[in-house]
Amino acid sequence: MAKFQIFNGKDGNYYFRLRANNGEPILASEGYESKAAAENGIQSARDNAPNDARYTRENSADGQFFFTLRAGNNEVIGKSEMYKAEAGRENGIAAVKEGALSATIEDQTS
Repeated sequence: MAKFQIFNGKDGNYYFRLRANNGEPILASEGYESKAAAENGIQSARDNAPNDARYTRENSADGQFFFTLRAGNNEVIGKSEMYKAEAGRENGIAAVKEGALSATIEDQTS
């Protein structure tokens, strides 16, 4: 089953990542100053995940593929891992769409 993990970064901020059913990370957040803000980010990911228009499909300078999930105000909610093929990126988007709504939350904060 997919799960969100909330954790502390070395910079003291809170982050979340979404792991797919197979355990692979598929979406990573930017840093938040509080755990409550990270939890709000997870809710925003759930709210926006089903909407294909919220995904920005991008290419890195070295030719890899990735996506960002954005909120209605165009703020980035999370960014994917890098994929070697466009099909991998599309599979990642499909995994976020499928997993975000029912994903459990695992709190790894200290």
